[in-house]
Amino acid sequence: MSDGEAVRVAVRVRPFNSREKSMNAKLIIKMSGKTTYITNPADNEKKDFAFDYSYWSHDGFKEDGEGNLLKDGGSNYATQRMVFEDLGQGVLDNAFEGYNTSLFAYGQTGSGKSYSMVGYGPNKGIVPITCDELFKTIEGNAETNKTFQVTFSMLEIYNEQVRDLLTKNSPKGGLAVRQHPSMGFYVDNLKKVPVGSYKEIEARMEEGTKNRTVASTNMNATSSRAHTVVTITFDQVTEAEDGSRMKKSSTMNLVDLAGSERAESTGATGDRLKEGANINKSLSALGNVISALAEISTGKAPKGKMVPYRDSVLTKLLTNALGGNSKTIMIAALSPASVNFDETLSTLRYADRAKQIKNKATVNESPTDKLIRELREENEKMKLLLEGGGLTLAQLMEQSGQDENAAKGISEEDKEEMRRQLEEQIRREMQENEKQAVMMSADAGNQWNNELAAAKQEMSIGTGDDNLAKTTPHLSNLNEDIMLTGMIQHYLTKEVTVVGRLGDDVEDDISMSGISIKPVHCKIEMTKDEVIICPVDQGASVKVNGDTLTGPFALKHKDRVLFGLNHLFVFYNPKNPQVREGTPEKVDWEFASLEMTKEQGVAWDAQDMNTEQQRVRNEIAELYPMIAKANAISEELNKYKSFDIVLVSTMKDNPSNKGADKSSGANYPQGIVVVKMTNLLNGNTWLWERSQFINRKFIMEEHYQRFSEGDQSVLSIDKEFDPFYEPIEDVLIGTATYFLQPLAYRVDTDERAAIYDYKGKVEGSVNVGIYPCDQTGKILNDAFVEVPEQLLNQPYFFKILIKDAEISKARFAKGVQVRYQVLGDSSVQKAGDFKPSLTPKFNFERVVAFPNLGQYELEYLKNGSIIFLVYGKQEDLRLDPSKKHMTTKQLRAAEGQKMDGLSSSTNALMNVLSGDDKKMVSDLKIAQKQNQVLKTHENKIKALCDKYSEMPPTPENYAALLEEISRVITLEHTVKEKMKAIALVARMTGAGSSKQGPDEETQKLHREITSMVSRVENSTRGLEQKLENTNQHPQQHEHKSEKSKKKSKKRSKRASNSSSDSESSESCVSIESERKRQEAPRRHDSSSACNLQ
Repeated sequence: MSDGEAVRVAVRVRPFNSREKSMNAKLIIKMSGKTTYITNPADNEKKDFAFDYSYWSHDGFKEDGEGNLLKDGGSNYATQRMVFEDLGQGVLDNAFEGYNTSLFAYGQTGSGKSYSMVGYGPNKGIVPITCDELFKTIEGNAETNKTFQVTFSMLEIYNEQVRDLLTKNSPKGGLAVRQHPSMGFYVDNLKKVPVGSYKEIEARMEEGTKNRTVASTNMNATSSRAHTVVTITFDQVTEAEDGSRMKKSSTMNLVDLAGSERAESTGATGDRLKEGANINKSLSALGNVISALAEISTGKAPKGKMVPYRDSVLTKLLTNALGGNSKTIMIAALSPASVNFDETLSTLRYADRAKQIKNKATVNESPTDKLIRELREENEKMKLLLEGGGLTLAQLMEQSGQDENAAKGISEEDKEEMRRQLEEQIRREMQENEKQAVMMSADAGNQWNNELAAAKQEMSIGTGDDNLAKTTPHLSNLNEDIMLTGMIQHYLTKEVTVVGRLGDDVEDDISMSGISIKPVHCKIEMTKDEVIICPVDQGASVKVNGDTLTGPFALKHKDRVLFGLNHLFVFYNPKNPQVREGTPEKVDWEFASLEMTKEQGVAWDAQDMNTEQQRVRNEIAELYPMIAKANAISEELNKYKSFDIVLVSTMKDNPSNKGADKSSGANYPQGIVVVKMTNLLNGNTWLWERSQFINRKFIMEEHYQRFSEGDQSVLSIDKEFDPFYEPIEDVLIGTATYFLQPLAYRVDTDERAAIYDYKGKVEGSVNVGIYPCDQTGKILNDAFVEVPEQLLNQPYFFKILIKDAEISKARFAKGVQVRYQVLGDSSVQKAGDFKPSLTPKFNFERVVAFPNLGQYELEYLKNGSIIFLVYGKQEDLRLDPSKKHMTTKQLRAAEGQKMDGLSSSTNALMNVLSGDDKKMVSDLKIAQKQNQVLKTHENKIKALCDKYSEMPPTPENYAALLEEISRVITLEHTVKEKMKAIALVARMTGAGSSKQGPDEETQKLHREITSMVSRVENSTRGLEQKLENTNQHPQQHEHKSEKSKKKSKKRSKRASNSSSDSESSESCVSIESERKRQEAPRRHDSSSACNLQ
């Protein structure tokens, strides 16, 4: 292995989840053998990647009676067992041979990492199967002179802090990661427990998962943001006939990495604080390590290139796994959905780099006597040095494996403190050496047995009755990570159970911590027939099935209960399993978390929504609990900031709209869900993209955690590091939408459109004209086309003229600017330079060119729109002195911003997404133009019929009539052919034919012409009637709009009527004004048919 052994890499694709199904996502992954293909949904471009294994687990499976997922027939579905046999069995075999082994899973949140590593239900993953097979092999060992020792540890890395998951209480700041001269990096004081069977490992993993669940809930952390590392140390000691012993050791690291998409989305925001948080430092550092190792392995790295292992806690602990003494396997989990294309492609590229890394694994085998002697000799050497007191700081740093350059430029006081810490570290290393020596001594077997017995005794303490859940009412937790769901059970065994805040001097039965949990939060009373829950503290937030409780409430089986903002549970009552109407058979996180948002107008029934509305609903539902946390933290830290969800209209081909689904072809309006932050003291506002807000939210939580632990410095933190601070920027006043459908018929649009803010309220108007033109910008008149496809494969030009605007609010008098993008624009176009005025004159002109109009561009014209975003210049206004004495909580309550406004704004905006009202204006405009054209055609044909009715019915006259009609309208192919035939006959027969009567063929043609003219008349009458209905009964449109509003009211009981009504009336006014401006003259006289007799 002089050249090393490459890291083996596998990829696995999962089925669609419910969210992807609701969004009608398309399949973008295909596998053939070891090759994985991914298709870009925007342009259908394919990329391929070759790995050691490509596992197809998207479809082709069936479920047996016990819930196991099995291959269905001859499909290529990869089962859990198949994945283990390829990957886990290799880990196990290498461990028995004495190699260190590592297996880590990488991918975005929800891609299936944990399913492959741990599994779910009866479908066990690689880790449990490996542990099970390990002990099966040990039990089958026939060598009497060989003994086995297995130890287990489990830790979590969150925000660059290490937490021991086998202990309930970790020290403040987490466990320290230290470096040993021979053992490398290790976690100081990490609990390592002996295990003697797979059941013991299973119990320890459940214990660790429970502790992880409690910690993530109490610390407001998200499980997908943490790395979980399970380490199994496996020793085999063989005793020879002469009494000498040989030890073979293996360390198995099984790593479930944090969700990869978080690091990428945070980095993409350009947020000034993206380096301020440690949330994804580990993943970023891991990527740098993999890139550096890949360059070194392929010979592309410069000489002496250093691998940045020390940049994060994770990379320190994985030093051996990547480029060191280990046989390593990586499994990359893939989402199959088009909506996750960017993240999935990033995962594939990450895995492609990892396969280039080469490790140099060696068998860890040596005589125990030699190891013991070396360890104790090293201890004696360090002891003499410490007792002599002659060690310099440089010697201490060298002895502890640290870079001596780190001590340069620091004060003598700091050097002395460093000396003290290094001496403590050396003493700890001496203790670790002695512990290792004892474990390898002749009496190690007895000591091992004693420690194993103690570990078993520890596990038996506090073990509950397995049947308790079947007989006792209880609360069971829900978590977005399915592996953490059901890990916390609170059994209601007392008449009154008190729920309180952890750490307060209050006698409670269920202790919770985190944002919005009060010292005595609520009480749960058991009566003879009911279980009653009631909030105690006035500010205690308790929701049941999405409704906030204000008094006692009787719980029923499978009710969902949310305590504060983090603690979500399902209530189970085996004594009375009757459920409420509408309760699903299986209550999961997705259902319950969406339900908790219904008071805010988010938990709507998806069946009335189009795909775009469903996408927006899902994003709002995801952000809502984060918004609630950010507002709660702002109140706790008194930051005078309030947060709200905002929906901004844009186009899916807009380069700034990274979240848009580009898989469905034509360009149409989409909503970007963003977060609005408001300064409660002066009214200034900012809009944050989702990824930027999520990054800030995690930093807020980090600060809140420090504050809750007694660190008051976060209250006066420098604004450079304050997640609530943002420099002044231009503010979005609102948007105006112009549909492009008239352009597809070469009809202009020239109107003043309302500017709607994010709540659907009118903030002013903008005057824009969009005209078909030639390449010089000259506007085309009377260029109407009846069929848009006539424009294909030829140049197409249109002019945009942004004339002026009128803004309502005086605070924007400093200046206004209009921004927009058209299909093909690589950047945002701007009109105006923020000149002080509330009635700015822009007079901005631009000619847009499609050199060769294709089907995609035509679909853009037929179905797309231009969203004009109107921005106002914002300045750092003085704080309102009347508000300074009020707290953030008081200001939010006084201004009615305690999330109540979300209902009206989201309902209004979801209606805007349908585009029905504004689209109706475009349809009306095109119908009017079509009516004008058809009326002209009809009048001309009538005149021709009148003219030729007085002529003899000869073939020559029929041919002449058809020729003139063909100049008016496009004739059907069959009519043209017959016209040519009759003309030919006319030329052959000459003038004599004029004396003959019409033959049978001529009469048949007469009937066809009459029918054709009749169809033109009917089309005209149909459009005329449609316009008449619109003009005489505009209330029908209002009725339609009101019907839509009623649906919204059903979705949310607390929707704002005023916002909906204003939007409805505005739409009707727009249609009526359009009608009056462009009303075409009407004629009701009957048309005469051709009457050649």
